[in-house]
Amino acid sequence: MAGETDLQKLLGGMRPRLNPGRYVFATVAGGVPPGLAPVVTVAEPEGLTLVLRQEDADAAGLAYAYVAGWITLRVHSALEAVGLTAAVATALADAGLSCNVVAGFHHDHLFVPDESAGRAVAVLEDLAGRSAG
Repeated sequence: MAGETDLQKLLGGMRPRLNPGRYVFATVAGGVPPGLAPVVTVAEPEGLTLVLRQEDADAAGLAYAYVAGWITLRVHSALEAVGLTAAVATALADAGLSCNVVAGFHHDHLFVPDESAGRAVAVLEDLAGRSAG
């Protein structure tokens, strides 16, 4: 099934959900260490970035500097959709919140400062409410 491309429908139907747990960004050389199950990996020339549960990073002895809450936008956004990332990032920036966005095939995922994750969800719910047609 193709994802949605209409920006108003994407914003109005995004239904942000805060996933349980605290997540961190760590980098490793080579592959994913045995026993770890990151929710995101990104291969960069400097190393493999892992986004994983904080307790898993701690148990593996991985260094990290950023602790995040993970928000999933539960609208099936098309990868070619225009404006969703910009609208979400702008709303969060206007609220003084940083946001790291990862696009999956079905959904967009936002990593925001853990201590402000609840406020970020409220900002996104407000944006969705203002955009619903």
